[in-house]
Amino acid sequence: MTQTAAPQFETRLAASEEDLRAAQHLRYKVFVEELGGSGAMVDHTAELERDRFDPHFDHLLLIDHARPGPLREQVVGVYRLLTDDAAARIGQFYSADEYDLSKLIASGRKLLELGRSCLHADYRGGAAMMHMWAALADYVIERGIEVLFGVASFHGTDVEALAGPLSALHARHLAPEALRVRALEDSYQRMDLIAEGELDRVAAMRAVPALIKGYLKLGGFVGEGAYIDYAFNTVDVCLVLDTQLLNEKQSRLFRREG
Repeated sequence: MTQTAAPQFETRLAASEEDLRAAQHLRYKVFVEELGGSGAMVDHTAELERDRFDPHFDHLLLIDHARPGPLREQVVGVYRLLTDDAAARIGQFYSADEYDLSKLIASGRKLLELGRSCLHADYRGGAAMMHMWAALADYVIERGIEVLFGVASFHGTDVEALAGPLSALHARHLAPEALRVRALEDSYQRMDLIAEGELDRVAAMRAVPALIKGYLKLGGFVGEGAYIDYAFNTVDVCLVLDTQLLNEKQSRLFRREG
């Protein structure tokens, strides 16, 4: 279905089982049907993409009330959010299965992990992501979050095909040492696959997914090394955003004026 009616957006946190299942349904449409992912808890009959972490996360929903049908057809954007307090209760962050997060945890700063972010195909490249980021900014401000992080993905697991964009991220956007998370040794995939002097940087950055480029424009960085997620058919990088390092224009997103 192609979106035709003017959207009537609402952003809010999931507050019921119906809300959560609507989020999981959108994740199924994007991560499983569109991108070829799988997982132990994927429910193909109900069209839900789930995992054991879902009950512990906040789920930020973007709802378009102009879309016909039940809530699961109206949820067009999802962010999964985990504060450091919630991570302490369950014993880990989700991305600790892929990255050594010890530098972030040892910093003592207020952390927020982002994950499972996706938009319905009809809403990409428009205002929908801006609505999601504005709601995320409110969440960050209300909880005094200082550092945001989480894995973001390239589609496919062919590292050679992704050598250009991975190398460009490593060369120009590597996180400062104090924030530089690193892919776990048993699954570490080098990102510096092409020397910077040999890179076609314009072509390389064109191949970087829009979500990752959006975080870079906000002042984000990437951790060291990538992780190949064969179950999800992706190559993951870890994004880190320190709100204290944002310039004046960037920081407006994460503070209220007046």
